[in-house]
Amino acid sequence: MPSSDEGMRNGHDLMEMRRPAGDLTPELLNTSVWTDEMVALAGIPIVDAPFVTVGGGMGSFVMVDLLRIAGVPASSIRSLSNIDHPWQTYEYLTRCSQIPRHERIRSDSSGCPDNIWAFPSYAVREAWADKTVAPLASVALEPVVTDYWTPRAGQVFTSLGRESARIGYPDMLARGQVRMVRRRRDGGYFTILTPPAGTSATKRIAYRGWYVHLAVGYPGLQFLPDLQKYRAEHGDTTRIVNAYEPHEHVYEALKRQPCTVLVRGGGIVASRVLQRLMDDREHHGARTHIHHLFRTYVSGKHGDSVFSRRKGGGGFAYSGFNWPKAAWGGQLKERFERLEGEERAALYKQLGGAHTPQRKSWQRQKERASTGGWYQTYQGVITGMVPSTRGGIVSDVRPDNGSPYSLEADFIIDCTGLEGDIREHRVLSDLLDHSGAGRNPLGRLDVERSFEVRGTANGAGRMYASGAATLGGYYAGVDTFLGLQYSALAITDDLSTRGFCKHVGPFRSTAQWLRWARNRPVD
Repeated sequence: MPSSDEGMRNGHDLMEMRRPAGDLTPELLNTSVWTDEMVALAGIPIVDAPFVTVGGGMGSFVMVDLLRIAGVPASSIRSLSNIDHPWQTYEYLTRCSQIPRHERIRSDSSGCPDNIWAFPSYAVREAWADKTVAPLASVALEPVVTDYWTPRAGQVFTSLGRESARIGYPDMLARGQVRMVRRRRDGGYFTILTPPAGTSATKRIAYRGWYVHLAVGYPGLQFLPDLQKYRAEHGDTTRIVNAYEPHEHVYEALKRQPCTVLVRGGGIVASRVLQRLMDDREHHGARTHIHHLFRTYVSGKHGDSVFSRRKGGGGFAYSGFNWPKAAWGGQLKERFERLEGEERAALYKQLGGAHTPQRKSWQRQKERASTGGWYQTYQGVITGMVPSTRGGIVSDVRPDNGSPYSLEADFIIDCTGLEGDIREHRVLSDLLDHSGAGRNPLGRLDVERSFEVRGTANGAGRMYASGAATLGGYYAGVDTFLGLQYSALAITDDLSTRGFCKHVGPFRSTAQWLRWARNRPVD
């Protein structure tokens, strides 16, 4: 009979035999700083890439675009991603939230992720393509005479495709799922990628580089506790849906027979869902009755001071864009940069909250629905949900004032947002545990004014982050086209001081714009 030590060794040997070639070992998983030898002993191939961006979405694309403009060769950059092109996730989310390619997104004419110079803007390009001055007139008269002009989603995606080809983005893309980023003993980082099944002889690939950029977007869909509980208890993912997941079956069902739908939320996605429901009723024969539940009901102008007051009414808070324009490049931007800790968190709270543009056509549509009696608003918090006797859902609601009541609906569309704790994202969670990263006053990833992730510097290596994961930092509009460009510019400036890329000054910027205008490859 073998000894206990022999049994343990045999068990360990069996585990080693079962582990796929080139996989993470317990030593790697439990060690915060790796050596090249540790990775090699695990059988994981090492690929040298001086700059690695994780995510491969809009944030990664804008970052890569700036680096290419700053003279970094494509061979020095790798974008690690599980999507095929940078706008894939964004297009998926806009389509689910009822913004197909022909509809307009919530972005300024000058917010051009394909064109860091913002000239010509989207409005100018649309005016040229359609042979009309209407977009230019709209921009000139907004927001007093006309609504804010915004580009069509399809225009943005087409423009991104052009720029992607120009800078050679597909050649820098490495497909797969990023597992973690760990510090390297000799400086820099290892970024571990799990390639698609059947595309590699090993389960993992280690990208060894000096600079890592994280642009991983939101951790995931945020389902409210009552929705999660109902779905878990009743297995119903058909009648209760999140606006950011595919739910076209709801609209098709509403067209076939009279139904009641409960919409939850007061932001841009809620307004888009309402517009879709109302369009189907007015133009496609649907006989839908809409209950709209607000957690906070806005009845008029509101705000903590005369300088931060926002229009509102009918439950909605109104704002042309995600943040006041001064947050991108004015006095609010300077205030955010000066504030620390709870003072910065208080300013975010003052300016944040759900809101949507006050578009005139949609306001008139909502008024018709309300007058017709098939659109009704409510305020309160859902305290419980049970199946109804006729196959729908009954929601028990507790208002801020008044007696509790119940709402019955055939479908519920939750439009409360994408926010989630950064711990829910595997890469960010590992970063908090092993790489010295911390949280900012809003609980997201803590970054410096240069967008370097605070606490993660490793020798000459630096880690940066941009996008939604950094909300709460010194710059408010991080999850916008302009915000992604601003963060990429700040990171590029920091990298130029470290000698990784050229400084994009007036002469280089002008020369690169001329190449962009002629659709010539970067040099």
